[in-house]
Amino acid sequence: MKQRQAVTRVTARRYQEASKKEKKQILDEFCGTTGYHRCYARWVLRHQGQRVAVNQRLTVVGDVGPRGPRIRPRIYDQKVAQALVQIWELLDYLCGKRLVAIMPEIIIKLEQFDELRLEVETREKLLRLSASTADRILRPERRKHELRGRGRTRPGALLKHQIPIRTFADWNEQRPGFVELDLVAHDGGVGFGDYAQTLDMTDVCTGWTETIAVPNKAQVWVFEAINKARSRLPFPLLGIDCDNGSEFINHELWRYCTEQGITFTRTRPYRKNDNCYVEQKNYSVVRRAVGYQRFDTAKEGLVLNQLYDRLRLYTNFFQPTMKLQRKERRGSQVKKLYDSPQTPYQRVLDSPQVALADKQALRRQYQQLNPAALKREIAKLQKRLYALATAKPRKLLSPARHKQKPFRIRPLPAL
Repeated sequence: MKQRQAVTRVTARRYQEASKKEKKQILDEFCGTTGYHRCYARWVLRHQGQRVAVNQRLTVVGDVGPRGPRIRPRIYDQKVAQALVQIWELLDYLCGKRLVAIMPEIIIKLEQFDELRLEVETREKLLRLSASTADRILRPERRKHELRGRGRTRPGALLKHQIPIRTFADWNEQRPGFVELDLVAHDGGVGFGDYAQTLDMTDVCTGWTETIAVPNKAQVWVFEAINKARSRLPFPLLGIDCDNGSEFINHELWRYCTEQGITFTRTRPYRKNDNCYVEQKNYSVVRRAVGYQRFDTAKEGLVLNQLYDRLRLYTNFFQPTMKLQRKERRGSQVKKLYDSPQTPYQRVLDSPQVALADKQALRRQYQQLNPAALKREIAKLQKRLYALATAKPRKLLSPARHKQKPFRIRPLPAL
């Protein structure tokens, strides 16, 4: 580029002083040297060094050198940035697309409970904010908030031949009620003795997620958690899909699904992507909320379930998600197309298969929820859970610890 600019400065003076016939030859040589289009080359040579009087005080001289930075007036000021950061932190650091999609609804909700006060101009700017602009404003904050678990699934050979295999490509149900199940281990990297597990139940159609902590992987605790999670769903349970662990592949759950008319399927061994919906929630919901500490006491289990009782409301009512619609392959690139971001609550309301009474109950519950208060309660329980986990002695493998009685799943009073 610098060489082209130097050639332009030398050639421009000859071009401007030459005759029409000479200009044609100079222009041919200049285009061959620089590779410029003929029309652009003519314009550059004609205006290089030309003085144009804008007014009595201002004269502009044409120059092909580097341009100075364009200074644009700032539209989104510090007030907008502060309000955006406050909402972004409240919604657990969403990406720009999901954040902008829920912005009108969350502003109304926060103003309803007097959690947010905005000037009229600031409010209008937040509502017309684009996803890319939101990401650009939040970029410095994301840098301030700049773990991987181990799989503990052991195969259950019993009844495997009776339970059909289902892969991720088969999940084409367009109605709520078909869920995926998985357990998230809270062993802290030490896979010895008993430690808490989180049962993660995720609906494929709506993304509705229920999480319940159990003392270990015993069938009795897992079955009890499945029943509790089923009672919390805002729609009937129609089918479950799980991995090949013995906590799921057992006679009790098989008989229960047969009697209740629930479709029971399993994934292929060692193919985590068959259960991709719940695997994604294992991180975005469970790990992001409780981390990778070891939880193996009754107090920790109680706090875990208290946390999950608040987290289910926060996640299902105020966390928008995007669902993959289709993929388009263009050569070596794959373009993924997603739908508009919606919360699981909104997807349930939009589903024609959900009963009207269930939708009305969800609307009444939504009117009473304060997302800022839920976030504060979740943060308080997270600190308490972390304090319990870090206050324990370093000798995690002591035999006395593993003889503790497992905690039971008890329902908490409604908020």
